[in-house]
Formats: sequence, structure tokens, C-alpha cells
Amino acid sequence: MIPVQGFAGQVVAILGLGRTGRAAATALEAGGAEVVVWDDSAPAREAAEADDLTLRDMTKVQSFEGVSALITSPGIPHLYPAPHPAIAAAWAAGVPVDNDIGLFFRSFATPDWNNFDTTPRVIAVTGSNGKSTTAALIHHILIENGRPTQLAGNIGRGVLDIDPAHDGEVVVLELSSYQTDLARSLTPDVAVFTNLSPDHLDRHAGLGGYFAAKRRLFAEGGPDRAVIGVDEAEGQYLVNQLTEGPEDDRVIRISSGQKLTRGWSVFAKKGFLSEYRKGRQVGSIDLRDIKGLPGTHNHQNACAAYAACRTLGLGPNGIEAAMRSYPGLPHRSQVIAEIDGVAYVNDSKATNVDSAAKALQAFPKIRWICGGLQKEGGLDGMLPHLGSVVKAYVIGREAEGFARQLGGLVAEVCTTMETAVARAAADAQTGEVVLLAPAAASFDQYDNFEERGDDFIAQVQRVTA
Repeated sequence: MIPVQGFAGQVVAILGLGRTGRAAATALEAGGAEVVVWDDSAPAREAAEADDLTLRDMTKVQSFEGVSALITSPGIPHLYPAPHPAIAAAWAAGVPVDNDIGLFFRSFATPDWNNFDTTPRVIAVTGSNGKSTTAALIHHILIENGRPTQLAGNIGRGVLDIDPAHDGEVVVLELSSYQTDLARSLTPDVAVFTNLSPDHLDRHAGLGGYFAAKRRLFAEGGPDRAVIGVDEAEGQYLVNQLTEGPEDDRVIRISSGQKLTRGWSVFAKKGFLSEYRKGRQVGSIDLRDIKGLPGTHNHQNACAAYAACRTLGLGPNGIEAAMRSYPGLPHRSQVIAEIDGVAYVNDSKATNVDSAAKALQAFPKIRWICGGLQKEGGLDGMLPHLGSVVKAYVIGREAEGFARQLGGLVAEVCTTMETAVARAAADAQTGEVVLLAPAAASFDQYDNFEERGDDFIAQVQRVTA
């Protein structure tokens, strides 16, 4: 646990009592703060009372008398589409609003660090797609190369749940736009931006607000080194904002598909990763046979992780060896089974059009399981990427409407995962892939994408047993 600094003897309010809120309460109390809590859910409040936490209805301005700060959970809207009443009340009372990420960055460094030979460092990864894989891959590479490391944030443990830093440790954080948008302190040593595609637009009032939330990690965070994907205009803009010229090696440009030779750059083209510095190639990896990183989208993740690890002084050979042992993440291009020449791949995390399109480009012949709760913008962005799809098997409560948006693609309305997997498995031929890449959220049928992926796994095990 990271005891929160700066609030000893003060009252701090917490809004939201899920994993993040409960961890924040414990960490604040460990730092000497007096904590009061609130949640809109009655069962969450009852559980908090049972654990001797003090409840206070923070939706009233007068409740903030004597309160030094309000700490809110990332899932609670603080501006768009409308601020939560407790956050609006904090504003009216003049009380600062922060989140656990802000508390972490203000509390991670301690006087104990003066006795360390090597100062601990923080690598923070953000972006629309691939940030979980990139963060986990960095963490794996560090472990395999004997570097002390912890993984936290939007993946693994909560940021305040991790252990105090060891000498030379590297903490790898995956940060969502919900987390970067509000944190009052953002000071990573290395910041990574994978890519940008439309997502969470209602929460950020459009694509510009969404990008602005990601950009805070770089513009306000002031990292020593920035690793930035330049396959979209937003990444190119961010590079231009941060560099003093084309040879400024504080910024490492990364790409999947473009050859980059200016400054410090890492790119993947036709399955080969190349690192260039000062106009010459200084490292390369053949990614094509690394099973844990299939497809061009994972090759971009590999470039980002490689670049971040190079900033720490790791060599190309050590990074490559670690990549070859990387097992991949659950629900992200996860190979479940290979039966009679047919592979079954779980990419339930492909919850938007862009991530699903990238998954479809990773395999030559696909039986595609898709559908769910559509996000804003429709499916037009999928249409140019359906060439490898033999047939679609559509799930979800609105499966018929989803199927109608797939152009001339042969599509079968299955509604349930059980039916979709059974039909796809029955149709699949040797050399094909049964791929779950929904291009939609899961909430019409499941609590989260993990539950949807677990159902896919269960159904695959059932039909292949």
C-alpha cells in the first residue's frame, strides 16, 4: 500500500466505494487523514458502514464544511455528460476534486529514496487501443530481464494498493482517459501514447475532449521521455508539441506500417520491428512467429513496449528474448484452442470499431463472432476491413440491426454466444480462425468484456471437448 501524503490530520471525502474508492480510503487513513465516504448504492454504503467507515452524503454543499479534498472514482462523471451532484457540490464549496492517480503521484516518492542507489521510475501508458497489452508487455520484459517491477492502474492492482518502491524498481501504469482527465498530479518518468480512435465520446463531449484527456499525461505530466504512436494525426500533433526539432530524442516515434528513420524511432513493417537512431538502424526483431503478439495491432504494441524499455537501458536482445516468452493477456488476441486446424481466438476486449478492425487484419480466414451494445458512430469504419471474414455470427440483443450494417457480408443472426460458437465451429474449415472481436460493448448481455470472453471460452471448450 502507498500511504497518501499531505493530508495528515485533515478530512478527505471519497465518492464511490468500488475497488478504487476502498483502496483510497485505506491509503488516506494510513497517511493520517480522517476519511468520510459516500456511494449512490445503498449496498455499497452498508458494506462501508460494516467496515467502520464514516458515511456522509456528499451531494449537499454543506457536507463539505471542513473537508480538504474530494477523491472520486474514475467511473463517475465529473464534467460530461453532467457532473455528479457531489462533484458539483465540491466545486460550489471550493473543495479540490482529485482521483487515486493524483494521490499516487503526490505520494509515491518518499524520503527513503535518498538511500537508494537507483531512483524508482514510473512508466505510464495511455491510448485508445493496446494500452493493456503494452503495459503488460513492458512489465513482462522487465521481469524477464531481472528488473524489479510492479503493474498497476487500469490493469492489475490499483495504484494505491501496490507496495512502496524498492531500489531501482519500475512501476508500470495503464491509465485510461477517465484517470488522466482528472488527476491533479501526473509526473511519469516515461509516458506512452499508443494510438487514438473514437471512444467514450459522451464522457468527453467528443473526440477533441477525449484526446485532451490523453494529452494531459504529456503536456502537464512533463515526462523525461515520451513514446508516441504517429499513425494518427493526434500522435503527430503531440510529437510536434513536445519536440524541439527532428533529432530531439526525448520523444520516440512509433508506428505499425510506416518506415520511420528521423530522430529516435521504432516501427514495424511486414512483421519486422526496427529501431532507428541518428539515421541508422540499431536494433531489429522478427515479430512474425511470436505467438503472444499476433497481427499488426500487436506489432504496434511491441514497438511501444520495446521503445519504453530501451529508455531504461535494456538491450535489444534481452527485449526480444522476453517478447518470445510473452503469453499474451486474457481477452486480447488470446488463443483458446487449436482443433483440427481451426484456431479459436478470444479478443473480447475489442469493444470498439477500431480495435475490432485491427483484430480482423491479424488473420487470413475468419469466422467472426461480433455484436453487442453498439457505440456511437456505427459500423461504417468496419466495412473496409471485412475482406478476411468468411462469415459473421452476430450476438447481442440487437443482433439483427447489427447484421444489417455489415454490407454484403454473409451474416447469421445468432443472438447468444452459445449459438454463435456452435454454428461457427460447425462451419469452420482447416486453416480458418473462429474469432470473437465484438466491435461493441458487452453491457446488453454481460456485466463486462471479461465475462463475455469467459463465456466464449466456456462455449469453445464445450464444442471442442
